[in-house]
Amino acid sequence: MANSINTNAGALVALQNLNATSRDLNVTQNRVNTGLKISSAKDNGAIFAIATAQRAEMGAQDAVKQSLQRGQSIVDVALAAGETVTNAMNELKSLAVAIQDAPTGSDTANKLNADFSALVAEIKTSLADAKFDGVNLYAANAAAIEVTTNTSGGKFTLKSTVATASGAYVAGGLVDPTQGAATTAPVAAAFDLDTLTDRTAANVERAIANFSSVLADLGTKSKSLDRQLTFTSKMQDSLEVGIGNLVDADLAKESAKLTALQTKQQLGVQALGIANQSGSILLGLFRS
Repeated sequence: MANSINTNAGALVALQNLNATSRDLNVTQNRVNTGLKISSAKDNGAIFAIATAQRAEMGAQDAVKQSLQRGQSIVDVALAAGETVTNAMNELKSLAVAIQDAPTGSDTANKLNADFSALVAEIKTSLADAKFDGVNLYAANAAAIEVTTNTSGGKFTLKSTVATASGAYVAGGLVDPTQGAATTAPVAAAFDLDTLTDRTAANVERAIANFSSVLADLGTKSKSLDRQLTFTSKMQDSLEVGIGNLVDADLAKESAKLTALQTKQQLGVQALGIANQSGSILLGLFRS
């Protein structure tokens, strides 16, 4: 190319290279600042869309964990009340044996029955107060009590509808799990703890057996909720790692690249300066 003061090809090439270096430097600096190689859809639209969807999934998993933790609390409160009831029922059996041996209408029988009635009242109070967030698993319910187990709407049933309720607390006592609906069925089918004639050791044993089945069911559900919560936490961790694999920048690599680009930029500035001096060199040819 002919030497010209109108067109400085060298300066144009140097400027193009300097601009390219500046663009690369801006990208690298952004990655270092944010820690992300893909921080916006401009960087990579497809990967950004995938990462955005997975971040939304992670947020939804938080809601699932909260639902599971609420379910755990509901069951744990019911189990805590159940321990109190079990202890009271064990005492009831001893009293029932003593009542059978005491003469009917005697002062001893009256005192034993008074103690028995007090324990029955304690059982009813414990069951009635076994609430968490307004939910009582021992109360008759019109709809199933459920918690969410996944972001697709999966449900875990803590207690089914009233038609299949077991261990529900009603005015006359506890529903026998074998009797189905929570109507007026007492603790063991065909007897009421409030009725003096039904205060026998055999009937109390049936009540203990029935209530133990209810507690066993609650214990199984508590373990299931705990496993589901652990799984959800692992899912969140896996999602977070997966998102990081897609969008996180390799800061060691970017740091080295940043140093190289800064050096390249300085050299580009010098090259542009040299190219801009070509006009001055041409001017020297006309000096005498």
